Amino acid sequence: MKQLLMVTIAAAALAAATAYAQGTSATQRPGAAAGQKTAAPEGHTAPLPQPTTEGTPSAPTGDMALGAVRITRRVKANGETLAPGTYQIRLTPDLAKPDATGQTPQLERWVEFRQGNQVRGKEVVSIVPSTDISKVQKDSAPRPGSYKVEMLKGNEYLRVWINRGGNHFLLYLLPA
Repeated sequence: MKQLLMVTIAAAALAAATAYAQGTSATQRPGAAAGQKTAAPEGHTAPLPQPTTEGTPSAPTGDMALGAVRITRRVKANGETLAPGTYQIRLTPDLAKPDATGQTPQLERWVEFRQGNQVRGKEVVSIVPSTDISKVQKDSAPRPGSYKVEMLKGNEYLRVWINRGGNHFLLYLLPA
């Protein structure tokens, strides 16, 4: 008799759990608060709305002179040593390869360090629109049309920060 009673209780519990689960999926959205019932459509449901993304930022195209920059110590640009001195910085149309995941390709480009008609070195520059610079840098930006050069992180990096044409151009060089 006890065995029959146990089998009956187990069968009733299984039936109740199945009925509850079916009732929940047909009338209540998973994760919804109690009492908030919604009809669940048959088959595939639409994905949840995603956060809005910002539009593609504008960046200069082609060659562009960024200005003259004075570097006061020996640094390496893409493995090439640059002596202290004044360099004309020129943005090239060449995109940095390989593309960095999640980055806008036209915002990672190559610049040339020129003295006279000679290219002394090249390095990848990150282009940051003025509207986004506060999301990237905490330091105060150089005035429009100017630049600043500063050592970072215990003299491990030399940052060249140029503010030109509504964009900020950030270069990171290693001391030689």
